[in-house]
Amino acid sequence: MATVNGQAMVKGTYQMKKIAFSGTLDPITNGHLWVIGEARAMAEEVTVFLSENPSKQPLFSAEDRKRIIEQSAAECGWTNVHVVIVRGDYTARVAKRHGIDYLIRGIRNTSDFDYENLIQQTNVDVLHGAKTIFVMPPRDLGSVSSSFVRGLQGPVGWHWTMRKFVPHAAYEAWIRDWLRKQWEALWQYPTAGADAVANADRWFDHLTGADTYGSTARHYHNLDHLVHGLTEIRVWAANTGADQRDADIVRKAFWFHDAVYDHGPQEISNEEASARMWLDSGLAANGTNGTNGTNGANDADAVAALIRATDHFQAPAIVHRLKDVMLGADLAILGQEDDVYDAYARTIRQEYGHVAEALYTEQRDKALVHLRQKAEANALYADAYFAAQYNERAIANMTRELEKACPVN
Repeated sequence: MATVNGQAMVKGTYQMKKIAFSGTLDPITNGHLWVIGEARAMAEEVTVFLSENPSKQPLFSAEDRKRIIEQSAAECGWTNVHVVIVRGDYTARVAKRHGIDYLIRGIRNTSDFDYENLIQQTNVDVLHGAKTIFVMPPRDLGSVSSSFVRGLQGPVGWHWTMRKFVPHAAYEAWIRDWLRKQWEALWQYPTAGADAVANADRWFDHLTGADTYGSTARHYHNLDHLVHGLTEIRVWAANTGADQRDADIVRKAFWFHDAVYDHGPQEISNEEASARMWLDSGLAANGTNGTNGTNGANDADAVAALIRATDHFQAPAIVHRLKDVMLGADLAILGQEDDVYDAYARTIRQEYGHVAEALYTEQRDKALVHLRQKAEANALYADAYFAAQYNERAIANMTRELEKACPVN
């Protein structure tokens, strides 16, 4: 049931030509998509008026938000949704100029209704603009707003939580923006020289691109994994009072540790190839982040050592004071909440989709038994912080996965 100026309108009794939805949409959420979906049921064409408010500091530019909305509509298979950026004018007035008589708004409670009703009265009586249709979203979307989603960022796992409330296009744009900010801070863009920034830009594009973490063929060792690990390192540093330089060495290693991830025959391991990629990148010598000169050379070797430490075969021979932190961040996924761990287990299976089920189960079980034994011996997380955070739950998660793979008759 929708209302037009306070009058009930049963959806589907008639269909108008055009209708519009408006907002800042920074970012667009599943709640916004639901309202747009309702609009599509009422009209042949839906226009999304994207407000550009100079008094606000949006996460995404108007052009980026327009692209995200268009991609989200395309993912839904919607071909009759168009996006128009509104600058310096009232939406209701712009709608009238576009031949649109009605706007649609979602209302979650009586407070929303009072506010939106006041706005629609102003639109009609003062601006002589479009009228408003109100719709009420389902309960599971009632609290979803852009500000709510933005407020989720921060703790470990924030990206997994946020993903539940936004369309894929908005999620990917968000984590890429977050990764970009992490990258620029790591290489101190404001104080770096032009050549150093250009080199760092090239490597950011490569590491987040289709040949590495941004590959659609990667189901686990992808951008999500990168966001998770970097968040773990940030939280570890904040809780342990870690030196900034130490934290940055671990961050650099995490950025590169799965840069190469191939399943085919190899002369060297993926980890070794990733370490060599790092050493060839020129990033350690670019003079940013205080790593030029002797410290730069030492840091380059340290980063390479931590990347190699994630190689099962090389790890025992690697000796570095930050090794346990690096491995803790990399294995932190084993100690997450049940739903996160179960999703991780599914994506690992997808990454090995080329392996027959029986062989995969056999090899996966061996790996889990080995890791669980290490956890039971308090050796899975050698770093005290990660052990306290994740060891107990990691044992429970791996036990549950093993029991699912080998059900009791």
